[in-house]
Amino acid sequence: MHFARAPLAVALLFVLAAGDLGAQQKKKKPGSDDEGYVPVVAPDSKDKKKKDETQTLPAPPELPSTVSAETNRLAFQVSPLSSRGLLSQQTRDALKSLLKTNHGTIVKLRAFVAGSGDLRRVGELVGEIFTEKRQPLPALSVVQVGALPQEGAQVVIESTETDKKVVNPSGVAFLSGQPAATVAESLAKLKGVLAAAGMQPSDVLIATCFVSSLDSQRDTQATMAAAFPGAALNYVQMQREPVTPAAACEARARLTKPAASIDSQAALISTAELVITGTQLAFGAQDTDLKLAFDRLEKALAARSARLDHVAVSHLYVTSNGLATRVLAAHAARFGPHPPSNTLLPVEGLPSLDAPLGIEVIATPDSSTAQR
Repeated sequence: MHFARAPLAVALLFVLAAGDLGAQQKKKKPGSDDEGYVPVVAPDSKDKKKKDETQTLPAPPELPSTVSAETNRLAFQVSPLSSRGLLSQQTRDALKSLLKTNHGTIVKLRAFVAGSGDLRRVGELVGEIFTEKRQPLPALSVVQVGALPQEGAQVVIESTETDKKVVNPSGVAFLSGQPAATVAESLAKLKGVLAAAGMQPSDVLIATCFVSSLDSQRDTQATMAAAFPGAALNYVQMQREPVTPAAACEARARLTKPAASIDSQAALISTAELVITGTQLAFGAQDTDLKLAFDRLEKALAARSARLDHVAVSHLYVTSNGLATRVLAAHAARFGPHPPSNTLLPVEGLPSLDAPLGIEVIATPDSSTAQR
């Protein structure tokens, strides 16, 4: 009985199929808009999610190579040391602390990094955080040092900012690093330079000491605080290997009267404005590589209407002690008979493995105001 019904069912199916085909042929005539139509299939949500995950993140904003700042509003801070997390976390915490406590606009950051973290990460985080906070991007110097004076600490950052009000009506003195066998001796030399310029220890705004060994300078913080009460203080180990001289302390102080002079010990500046650079790197140790670094520095200054003969303060960071003599020779050849107040420091590393030298300077837009 069941087998008898099968042919009837099959025949019924063929009739229905033929009816559908005929209907489709009536709707899709040759030459119609629907001919060859391929329906669009919405992508699977999992595929879309996977595509979104593989999209490249936008590059971090590029930091300026130079900035301008009003001399009579310059102020300085040092971020607190922390051992919480690794380099990225500590950098975020340091930057947020500086942004929270500053009284104006941060124009320059100098970061000292200890450990094996990627130094380039500091610049990326500066760009991200300042953009997020809608703050102008500062110039930046990043230097790898031997160690910081707190176990687990990987970064300390010094900031230069412009205060909302005038805090240095007569200008600012930049005192170069004073090499000595101990921190105490170096600080004594700084006091002598201050006195010669008519200033007191209480006029110092920030002091930084670079030492060969943290162990041999256990009382550095207390010694610095006693020497310069009220100043922002910072000290770091230059390299993991011993360095000679074993200490070099530098300072920036508030001028008590207008002055305009530059020598190897100090730059006394009362001009209305300063040009401050980030670090220019030399990619290689040949003389041509050093020359190119100074060429790039000169080009960066020109964008702010300054020249190399406007430079009042310079810092040279070298990763090889054997390179110091040649760097100083290149420095002297470029600046001529009237060099700026200069500090040369042996350091552990710079943001590029190919860079044995980093240069940063402070210049005046008008060289006629500084007598050398």
